Amino acid sequence: MKNYTITVNGNVYDVVVEEGASTGAAPVAAKAPAAPKAAPVAAPKAPAAAPKAAGAAGSVKVEAGAAGKIFKIEASVGQAVKAGEAVVILEAMKMEIPVVAPQDGTVASIDVAVGDAVEAGAVLATLN
Repeated sequence: MKNYTITVNGNVYDVVVEEGASTGAAPVAAKAPAAPKAAPVAAPKAPAAAPKAAGAAGSVKVEAGAAGKIFKIEASVGQAVKAGEAVVILEAMKMEIPVVAPQDGTVASIDVAVGDAVEAGAVLATLN
């Protein structure tokens, strides 16, 4: 076992970490904190899979570079876009990240909706 002192948002906690084989996270037992205990944080939900395109998908995929939530959709189906132009805005770690068209083309499908949770590499839209 190893003892650690951890400070989170100004609250000091003494924790004991058990060593050994585990199938995931190591068991952690917390001693009484030196300061008042912070409210527990809920575990993040597993992101939902992106819905499939309703129309015909294009041959060029516009993929998420990071996991996050769809913040805004900048382009619409049938709209012409240039390489580097934002198609979707992704929110990850409180940052707005534009997901851009990899090449010139016409938007064939938008495969997500505002508020959808997506994984890195998920197809957000397609181009022709």
